[in-house]
Amino acid sequence: MTDQTELHGVYGAPPREVAEAPAGATQFSPLVPGAGNLEDLAEGALASLTLLAPPGTVERRYAVALGLKALAPGGRLTIAAPKDKGGSRLKKELEAFGCLVNEDSRRHHRICVVRRPEAPTGLDDAIAEGAPRFVEAVDGWTQPGVFSWDRIDPGSALLAKTLPPMAGKGADFGCGVGVLAKAVLAAPKVESLLLIDLDRRAIEAARRNIEDPRASFAWTDVRSAGIEPGSLDFVVMNPPFHDGGTEDKQLGQTFIRQAANTLRRSGTLWLVANRHLPYERVLAEVFKVVTPRVDTGGYKIFEARR
Repeated sequence: MTDQTELHGVYGAPPREVAEAPAGATQFSPLVPGAGNLEDLAEGALASLTLLAPPGTVERRYAVALGLKALAPGGRLTIAAPKDKGGSRLKKELEAFGCLVNEDSRRHHRICVVRRPEAPTGLDDAIAEGAPRFVEAVDGWTQPGVFSWDRIDPGSALLAKTLPPMAGKGADFGCGVGVLAKAVLAAPKVESLLLIDLDRRAIEAARRNIEDPRASFAWTDVRSAGIEPGSLDFVVMNPPFHDGGTEDKQLGQTFIRQAANTLRRSGTLWLVANRHLPYERVLAEVFKVVTPRVDTGGYKIFEARR
């Protein structure tokens, strides 16, 4: 039987030329469907962890604290971040946990290597600060690191207010913590709603926020969700346009094509997007009728029919 301390972990996808994880390392990022949960590991379970640090301070300290807690005493933590996305603060944050830090710089990243101290300091506070919590401004459960975690995104709020009553079987692509889903499920003629998100934390929050037997949840990538073509009556979405922190306009366009593929003939897509995003062309390519419904406050809403 393999000793627990021989378990190696990786969080995210650190560039190989910056910090390479050991072969066979177990993935623990909440943005990788099917990955393990650092939260579930026993103390001392890991021999090493290679971590691409999240850019948000609270989220980053939470992940690092969980990683240090899961490492065996003397276990190795290698953490990297772009200099302009938290990298310049890594050394100071690790020292606050009681770590002796070896710091390097490569490929616009800061890389810090530490050994877990016998008694790290401040881990519980960092874990509590980054843990799931109920936020009144969201009117639900959420967690630092989730999209628009501490407020309702204005685009989602606008679409929720604009939606007519939905009916039949539908899906919410990139559901977040369930803001749009709540609006959809207010319609009695909705038979079922599949909530899909790439972020495990969002799906876990949405499960807590939506207690409706018509709702089901999938921690997966919309682009490979495996929904049967032509099986849905409607799709709602506020599609992401960042991938790994970089703007990617093609990501939303792919969501639109995926929606068209999953909708039955005459099925409907309701979409909200930032005004500058170039979605009109792809909408016209894959839908028979595209109707602009709202254009205000930097957002635009479309109804598109197959």
